[in-house]
Amino acid sequence: MNFYACIIGSEILNGRREDKHFEFLKNELQKYGHELFASFIIKDDEQLIKKIYRLVKDDSQSVMFSFGGIGATPDDLTRAIAAEVFTSEPLQRHKKFEEDIIERFGDEAYPHRVHMADLPQNADLLQNPINNMSGFSLQERFFFTPGFPQMAHPMISSVIARLFSTSVQKYRVTLLAKTSENTLIDLMKKVPSEIELSSLPILSVEGASVEISLCASDKVLVDKNFKLFTDFLENSNIAYNII
Repeated sequence: MNFYACIIGSEILNGRREDKHFEFLKNELQKYGHELFASFIIKDDEQLIKKIYRLVKDDSQSVMFSFGGIGATPDDLTRAIAAEVFTSEPLQRHKKFEEDIIERFGDEAYPHRVHMADLPQNADLLQNPINNMSGFSLQERFFFTPGFPQMAHPMISSVIARLFSTSVQKYRVTLLAKTSENTLIDLMKKVPSEIELSSLPILSVEGASVEISLCASDKVLVDKNFKLFTDFLENSNIAYNII
């Protein structure tokens, strides 16, 4: 699965609010052996949101967690855009959510708050433990929550624990070598695509170093390719440490 985060909020980009979602989601996924495939922080802009949602939809392995924009004010665009992109159908009043809104707000549910219950067709509610003003999901792949961390994060924790609590275990090995990236590029090219290769250059007053990390579910394959690096470094008298 490719996990996406879509964090919607002009107030984050202009500095009026600080993002709390990326770090939370990264850590929550890591509890179960997952990692983010991509993360976006974007403005409350209709065309931009559509483009990101379509990018996610076009990935057959995608799972998306979208934060923000599901309220009832004019700048809350998420519900309508999600309906257009993911269902190609108009919004539809969700009766249970409508009842929850009326129960909480009474006459003040009208004329505006009740529109929070206009959701994409066949949407499932995500329980909001703070005030019962739900988020929603589509196809158990695309999840839409409020921008408030105290509401969104319990929703996401519950979803991940329920649907994504198992993963393929990965094996990672890492070394730090006293040389530049350029020295090891030819070796990097030999690493097969099923292994995740990370090369991180480090500059300091002591000279260039590079951190090489290999990761995959096949331990034997990882160790075999990692040995290409350690053998080369030893034969070249380049100092390195396994970290």
